[in-house]
Amino acid sequence: MNESSAAGFRLKRLLFVCVENSNRSQMAEAFARIHGEDQIEAYSAGSRPSGKINPKAIRTMKEIDYDLSKHRSKPLSEIPDIEFDFVVTMGCGDECPFVRATRREDWDIPDPKDLSPAVRDLIENKVKEILKRRV
Repeated sequence: MNESSAAGFRLKRLLFVCVENSNRSQMAEAFARIHGEDQIEAYSAGSRPSGKINPKAIRTMKEIDYDLSKHRSKPLSEIPDIEFDFVVTMGCGDECPFVRATRREDWDIPDPKDLSPAVRDLIENKVKEILKRRV
């Protein structure tokens, strides 16, 4: 499915989970797509999704020429039932259900409802760090 027989590799699958899937996890998914290019299959979801992307997150990402308005806030039940190479949780604590993953990490990133570019940049740097590790 996501394999390249010529190159002999499978895309790395990353999942980013937060409570509402309207800010942090959406931005992390976007940065994985931007910086992972065609090597990454990125997803995001929420433990209690809000059903919409925060307009401030859309504006903050637009500042770096990424259109987050094309994303959709979704529950974990809509994520493929696969084993992910890496799962990152952000602030959902006990509400984060178990997702099969080779590796997992929890990022202590405050809920950025009052979003600032500093939070966006922190998320971008953390995603880049994961990608450098070759997941």
